[in-house]
Amino acid sequence: MSETQVIRVRYWAAARAAAGIAEEDVVVDGPVSLTELRDAVVARHPESRLAEVVGVCSVLVGERPVSSGDPAAVVVRPGETVEFLPPFAGG
Repeated sequence: MSETQVIRVRYWAAARAAAGIAEEDVVVDGPVSLTELRDAVVARHPESRLAEVVGVCSVLVGERPVSSGDPAAVVVRPGETVEFLPPFAGG
């Protein structure tokens, strides 16, 4: 019997407001692309602005910042934490 595989997703600031929660676990069958993970979390919150917000977020996978390259090329593995950080106003 295989162990449940999850990716922990954390939302910050406007992403937290859009999702209505600070974090959640997404069950996966194995490694997924960042695009697949983003689509999965957006589908969990269909009546929200989450799709719009995560589309402009900086992303951390574990401790690693994800570049602005193709999110389909970024692999997220079970057991990792992904954080969506919206742009913050500075000043």
